[in-house]
Amino acid sequence: MADKKLTLDIVTPYGHVFTGEVDEVIAHGSEGEFGVLPDHIPFLTTLKVGMLAYKNGSETGYFFVNWGYAEVGMDKVTILADSAEKAEDIDVERAKEAKRRAEEKLRHEQMMEDAQEAAALERAIARIQIAEKHQIR
Repeated sequence: MADKKLTLDIVTPYGHVFTGEVDEVIAHGSEGEFGVLPDHIPFLTTLKVGMLAYKNGSETGYFFVNWGYAEVGMDKVTILADSAEKAEDIDVERAKEAKRRAEEKLRHEQMMEDAQEAAALERAIARIQIAEKHQIR
């Protein structure tokens, strides 16, 4: 079993973000975090805004995923996301500015009625956390 790998494909409407052989995939599904190893039982789930990680030997890679679907097979995980970014490609200053703008708009509204701003805030916070996690390694 140690020799078995998973193929991880991350695809957005804009193209392939990542394709590679990995040992493990960890993602945030709509029902909670899940992990996938080779020979996993197949399933399909929706993904929340958040982090997707893979492990390959001693290497760990991180991605920001903006909603989507995960199709898990015995030897393949396909992620179809609205958008996805490698942790090292996240513009932290831009994400912090987006977070500040969203918080300011929500503060002025006094309610979280504006779903777009709440979603923008969630995306900005996730990007910042993923970029920081990548830098800690």
